[in-house]
Amino acid sequence: MAPALVQTVVKPVEIAKPATLPTRAYVTFLAGNGDYVKGIVGLAKGLRRVKTAYPLVVAVLPDVPEEHRRILENQGCIVREIEPVYPPENQTQFAMAYYVINYSKLRIWEFVEYGKMIYLDGDIQVYDNIDHLFDLPGGYFYAVMDCFCEKTWSHTPQYKIGYCQQCPDKVQWPVEMGQPPALYFNAGMFVFEPNLATYDDLLNTLKVTTPTPFAEQDFLNMFFKDIYKPIPNVYNLVLAMLWRHPENVELDKVKVVHYCAAGSKPWRYTGREESMQREDIKMLVKKWWNIYNDESLDYKKPVVAEAGDAEPVNLQSFIAALSEAGAVSYVTTPSAA
Repeated sequence: MAPALVQTVVKPVEIAKPATLPTRAYVTFLAGNGDYVKGIVGLAKGLRRVKTAYPLVVAVLPDVPEEHRRILENQGCIVREIEPVYPPENQTQFAMAYYVINYSKLRIWEFVEYGKMIYLDGDIQVYDNIDHLFDLPGGYFYAVMDCFCEKTWSHTPQYKIGYCQQCPDKVQWPVEMGQPPALYFNAGMFVFEPNLATYDDLLNTLKVTTPTPFAEQDFLNMFFKDIYKPIPNVYNLVLAMLWRHPENVELDKVKVVHYCAAGSKPWRYTGREESMQREDIKMLVKKWWNIYNDESLDYKKPVVAEAGDAEPVNLQSFIAALSEAGAVSYVTTPSAA
């Protein structure tokens, strides 16, 4: 017989935890003892500002100093040390810091205590709540399409012929070159599901894959191309979009800004690099600093009440309020008797 809804206040009551609700978290990555820790502090404060319901996990390599780990913990982050991931043994010319750092991000697929995660690079800031992305259907890899128009893409056929997936009709893919390339995402932000089988497949595939200029971004695009689903660029505005494809950008609606253009990282900003004197760039850098410097956004540890100080809670009123708000109708668990 199904348990009945609670109608009266009972002392020995337990709340049944909804089994269908997966554990969720944001996750980012940190290596070394440089100034990128500032970016992650800013990200933690930005997520707090938009009132996210979920924690920020920071995957750190062993070379992150204890001082930086304490800074992150003091900002409410969950710090998880991971081991480096090295390029294939037969590709020793790629065994440099850039590849080791970027391939090591694959370790986040091991975080299987979380049902779904949103990865964010340390040079990203969140300006509006994006928790709803956790509700996207499972079984897919979600991210924002990248832009091929900057010189960093000069090694690609897309750049050489002037083709960009952000405006595929402007310069069409030549018929003589066969099918257009698969959609390609920017890996600075993505929604994924940790899974040990996927993790093993990632590392085994990496062993037989030649490293490419964009390291883990190229690799993830290759690996997830069959289940990749694009999401709007408001969830990862790559700054080059402001001058390459302004027609595709509504800046007042952007939720996530990716400070990945040369010279745009707010904690290193000088304004001397190309495009960095644009008014929209200066505004976005100032916006980031406003969050970073806002002491009201610093993490405040929960205050633990002394024994006897806590006031009694009317649990029935609490359950009723949750139900009225559209939450699950909680029930008492059947007794063991």
